[in-house]
Amino acid sequence: WALTDHDEIDGIAEARSAADAVGLRFIAGVEVSITWSGKTIHIVGLGVDEHDPALRAGLASVRGGRVRRGREMAEDLARAGIHGAYEGAMQHAGNPEMLGRTHFARFLVESGVRPTVADVFKHYLVEGKPGYVPHRWGALEQAVGWIRGAGGRAVIAHPARYALSELQRDALIEAFKDIGGEGIEVVTGSHTPEEYAIFAQVARRSGLLASRGSDFHGVTESGADLGSLPPLPSDLKPVWHDW
Repeated sequence: WALTDHDEIDGIAEARSAADAVGLRFIAGVEVSITWSGKTIHIVGLGVDEHDPALRAGLASVRGGRVRRGREMAEDLARAGIHGAYEGAMQHAGNPEMLGRTHFARFLVESGVRPTVADVFKHYLVEGKPGYVPHRWGALEQAVGWIRGAGGRAVIAHPARYALSELQRDALIEAFKDIGGEGIEVVTGSHTPEEYAIFAQVARRSGLLASRGSDFHGVTESGADLGSLPPLPSDLKPVWHDW
């Protein structure tokens, strides 16, 4: 199994130790946030060297914008009548460098503003809503470069989540492949069974390796439990085929 925290690799040593203790093979990974064509996209890196200096520096630069964005989100929420959101979100984040929308969502649920994290996102934290602040992440070229430079394989995470048109999706895949991207998630906790089939066909047509990931963020916030997803279609070449 792999640990792919958002823009952070400091949990890898603990995860590797836990995997070793129960005899699980462990793959070091990361999920890098980027901006492409005005949209936030996530690029997973698998098999990375977590000690690679360029990867570590790149991830630190990505995390650096989270505090500024968080303060702007809190100001916007205050104007909408929700006060104390920055401090409340920080109680859930712990590390200010990792502050994100999910931490604000958890605070708003805790405060009784909306009943679920998904409901908070829908009403407050997506484009056009009062708590949404866009984040200019790193570029696609940077993320793939950091991952490849650290010896890893780059994979487009949960592609159905981005609400891309077919033309946009194909443009993303072409740009991704041109700079050395190798894989795409087909089976993931963020996809429906219908989307499994769609992105299996995308992998076949594009020649990308196929990946499978839980997109697990916690028991109450994930579309699938760990280990519960179906296998990849047998005709697809998995991203781990030669590991």
